[in-house]
Amino acid sequence: MKAEIKWLDDPQIFRVNQLNAHSDHQCFGSKEEQESSREQLLNGQWKFFYSKNAKERPADFYMKDFDAGGFDLITVPGHIELAGYDKLHYINTMYPWEGHEFRRPVFTTADPDFAKGMFSESDYNPVGSYLTNFQLDKGLTGKRISIRFEGVEEAMFVWLNGEFVGYSEDSFTPSEFDLTPYLEDENILAVEVHKRSTAAFLEDQDFFRFFGIFRDVVLIAAGDNHLQDLWIKPQLTADYQYGKVEIDFQFQNIQKDSTFTVSILDTEGSSIFKQSGTVEDKLTIQTELFRNVQLWDYRKPNLYRMELETFDKDGNVTEYVHYPFGFRTIELKNKIMHLNGRRLVINGVNRHEWNERTGRAITKENMKADIKTILQANINGVRTAHYPNQIAWYYLCDQAGIHLMAETNLESHGSWQKMGAVEPSYNVPGAIPQWLDVVLDRAKTNFETFKNHTSILFWSLGNESYAEENIRKMNEYFKTADPSRLVHYEGNVHNPVFESSISDMKSRMYAAPDEIRQYLENRPQKPFILCEFMHDMGNSLGGLKSYMELLDQYEMYQGGYIWDFKDQALLRKDEITGREVLRYGGDFDDRPSDYEFSGNGIVFADGQEKPALQEVRYYYGKYSK
Repeated sequence: MKAEIKWLDDPQIFRVNQLNAHSDHQCFGSKEEQESSREQLLNGQWKFFYSKNAKERPADFYMKDFDAGGFDLITVPGHIELAGYDKLHYINTMYPWEGHEFRRPVFTTADPDFAKGMFSESDYNPVGSYLTNFQLDKGLTGKRISIRFEGVEEAMFVWLNGEFVGYSEDSFTPSEFDLTPYLEDENILAVEVHKRSTAAFLEDQDFFRFFGIFRDVVLIAAGDNHLQDLWIKPQLTADYQYGKVEIDFQFQNIQKDSTFTVSILDTEGSSIFKQSGTVEDKLTIQTELFRNVQLWDYRKPNLYRMELETFDKDGNVTEYVHYPFGFRTIELKNKIMHLNGRRLVINGVNRHEWNERTGRAITKENMKADIKTILQANINGVRTAHYPNQIAWYYLCDQAGIHLMAETNLESHGSWQKMGAVEPSYNVPGAIPQWLDVVLDRAKTNFETFKNHTSILFWSLGNESYAEENIRKMNEYFKTADPSRLVHYEGNVHNPVFESSISDMKSRMYAAPDEIRQYLENRPQKPFILCEFMHDMGNSLGGLKSYMELLDQYEMYQGGYIWDFKDQALLRKDEITGREVLRYGGDFDDRPSDYEFSGNGIVFADGQEKPALQEVRYYYGKYSK
């Protein structure tokens, strides 16, 4: 198959040769390994060439005999703009091209011919051409090899040794491709990243509009009896005293007469279950009831552990996998959300991934620092606003007891809200058949990747994308795929026709306390949360008390998520003083821009506390016991 640049213009083409999404478990060569011998990180210095548009890009740069002498070096992971190319741009609700180019989503109000070349032939649609060389590490040789890009904005073509591998558009969930047919002793990996494609209509989040390979790039080896997918489903009895576990396994590369052993370890590390058998394509293991299970929640994030070993016919270990999980139940009882039988109070915050020097290309140390601040402020819930986060974040939240609202990578704000008015004439995904598959794929990838994380209480369909039939079908997908969790969406407030068919809860943004009372005192059908409230911009957050008091007055009011956790600002050297200062939207001659609207966190971009955090710590502390 040959790569086609016009895929950028077609919302029906969003993945080509991409492997199906699967659980985020890590595989090891043996139980003794501290670092997996089955993975090889490709992060580091890559060769790089920047082009203003596709017409000017070095189109044959992926060929084995291409002379890359004119290429620069760039650090992967990282944003292209922060490496000195293109331009920095912050915008909230509008699409970034407004005022520069006239665009409408294909299959909406635009004539089909209008969309031809919209992105592939645009005079401004920057391209990053990346090259790197690698040899396989010893632990990967002789096995099937895939490559996982954990985050690439926004549209990506991949080649290996001159052969086309695949194409992907979803910026914030892993994209994985099979490299095995194209591998050689010395390998040339080429990745072409386009800043915008039709995916841009679906990724209109309130943030800096970066592009490039901004998360880890990993080679993964699938050896004999490889665990391809894992789904751990803990279940509690009605009295929350007993628990059992059902585990689904999917294997690849099964060798004759191979066996497995599955073990469950309790919170102290003692084995409480063990079962062995013959490896098959698909297996389901069910345990007996465990007595007096230790529950997982914000107060005590008790984690059990699943361990899997596979063996060849001679008894040699072929693979080892471990995964933490907890026993907890999130459910609706009498129109109130309960966690383990207790009314759930959400003392939450919305969180962008952010570092004041590297933007959304953050490290595990950055995440741990965020967790520490969150826990010290008595915050018990995080909405991953407005996209799936790095894989490591979900494991950290499992360990810390943070209740997660796991948001799908979807926001089409600029397609239905214009100058503050609700005007969905060219809204996507809407009810447009040609935009259905792409949003369902984003929902599925979010679910399949993170389904094992105990910290996830809610799947969120995305943010500010209005509500029509395609969003309803996303809701239907999650309810069918995972009945054990609740589903969230706020956008149906703008289209009440879908109030009963989208979201398990009534979700609003910035509703005043009196509006909440009005809802709760007029035969409410769903519990009420604020997925965004207390917009912390400037000297704000002084009204938190009026919201917290509602928790005592109405059981069906269950809290909310402050907007937001950390300022989006970048350290830059001041031209006059020579000192490093934090710069916000509009400070980079970026137009259109929402300016200081990028600075509404309860902490500054460098993690320093704002006075607002004192208010959060005090009032959330009163309701976190």
